[in-house]
Amino acid sequence: MMNNEILERFTYCPVCGSKHFDQQNFKSKKCQNCGFEYYTNPSAATAAFIINNEGQLLVLTRKKEPAKGTLDLPGGFCDIGETLEQGIRREVKEETGLIVDKAEYLFSFPNKYRYSNLDIPTLDAFFRCEVSDLSPLHAMDDAAKAQWISLNNIRTELFGLRSIRQALFEFTKL
Repeated sequence: MMNNEILERFTYCPVCGSKHFDQQNFKSKKCQNCGFEYYTNPSAATAAFIINNEGQLLVLTRKKEPAKGTLDLPGGFCDIGETLEQGIRREVKEETGLIVDKAEYLFSFPNKYRYSNLDIPTLDAFFRCEVSDLSPLHAMDDAAKAQWISLNNIRTELFGLRSIRQALFEFTKL
């Protein structure tokens, strides 16, 4: 049985306030008073593989926790009402100033993202992104630095998030 830290934090029913809000299984709690059932599902997140004409991968240095100071790929959480494709385009622009012309879905990995002392379950979707104009590139938003690294020189241990390390391993096999 999985430990679900988020469910453990919910003591009272968020609908009626009853203390009879009992865990049903590893992913849900149900109120014995009003019948409301709450499920924890992963948050959608995206990450981009952007390769330049020299065959180098765009890599960012994380400006904030979790994993501040480690390497990362451009990306982040999808907003409510946004598709994965819209999310990756927005995140790449926010973090790098680049405009994604084409986003091709590759694969996904489950992950945990430490935020406010909680492990938030995520489902991270990875895209191969094409960008025609690389000149606006600069680190913005959650990125402290942007750099190009040859795929042959990628050291996965320098990347702070588990799903990114897994994705780099998969991507280098494609």
